[in-house]
Amino acid sequence: MRVLRLQHVHGAGDPGVRQSDYPGQAIAELDLAQRVLGAMARPAATVFFGGGTPTLLPAEALGRMLAGIRDRFGLAPGAEVTTEANPDSVDAAALAQLAEAGFTRVSFGMQSAVPHVLATLDRTHDPERIPLVVQWAREAGLQVSLDLIYGTPGESLEDWAASIDLALAQRPDHLSAYALIVEPGTRLHRDIARGRIAQPDDDLQADMYDLADERLTDAGLAWYEVSNWATDPAHRSRHNLAYWTGQDWWGVGPGAHSHVGGVRWWNVKHPAAYAERIAGGASPAAGRETLDDDARRLERILLGTRIADGLPIEALEQNGRSAVAALIAEGLVDGRTAIDGRVALTRRGRLLADAVVRRLT
Repeated sequence: MRVLRLQHVHGAGDPGVRQSDYPGQAIAELDLAQRVLGAMARPAATVFFGGGTPTLLPAEALGRMLAGIRDRFGLAPGAEVTTEANPDSVDAAALAQLAEAGFTRVSFGMQSAVPHVLATLDRTHDPERIPLVVQWAREAGLQVSLDLIYGTPGESLEDWAASIDLALAQRPDHLSAYALIVEPGTRLHRDIARGRIAQPDDDLQADMYDLADERLTDAGLAWYEVSNWATDPAHRSRHNLAYWTGQDWWGVGPGAHSHVGGVRWWNVKHPAAYAERIAGGASPAAGRETLDDDARRLERILLGTRIADGLPIEALEQNGRSAVAALIAEGLVDGRTAIDGRVALTRRGRLLADAVVRRLT
């Protein structure tokens, strides 16, 4: 196994669910993973604490879970160990404690530099805190990634430019920029459905992506996946690259997904149901699937075209290979990379990635 992901869903307000119980439950699932994997187990090359807000737990608890991984599986030399964090959920002492425990990287959910955009997203932090938390992370010796969201209803292109400017001023090692997806069941989804807030504008989101790629490229960050940029290959998220290249991972926690040896499974979502299964010594898995050859081929094309390294043309079937020349002529696929035998998207191709994939399958 190459990758471990700990999914923390804090379950605040759920009867019978206590945040303080989660580290013990996660470690119990690590015991299950150790038994299931047996001889297949390998030292973890990357570990990612994400989902919910892991840093709502004390740094000591996160360090205890990381120690649980190290004790059961070991960490590969130079392992990448990341935690997500909200800017208002950590301080200098907590970041220093995380670094001492073995974390190497922190991904801050900055989202925006504009207060009214943060309010629409239900984010509580003050944008002025961003430079502070980045400074504290640097002082602790941690690599820094910033996560941005664009296309929030009411966000203008000027608002988005201000967010990019503040993010770049921090000189991050890595930056992610994701178009807003309105999730069912959220307050924003309800407000849009009731007409209180306008739907995200697709054309404006495309302009925002163009602006981000232009500004980030000029600042020395190169795209390596449609929504991710890094200062150099050493600062790319190895954890996420493992997903995009189809490697194995074990996800721990409520709602976590796993993929080992061609089999996928997912845990029950509700924290109380997860806790109940763990307490009873049962697997928290809710379902599983094994992809057939056609589904695997489609997924390889879908994921392989998202990364800058591209997808080997030989991985395509005849109709897909035949489509490459037309996609180059339309400015959607990079011609120079295609000469080297790989399909990689241009900036315009990234904006139309789904359409490109349909033509390659």
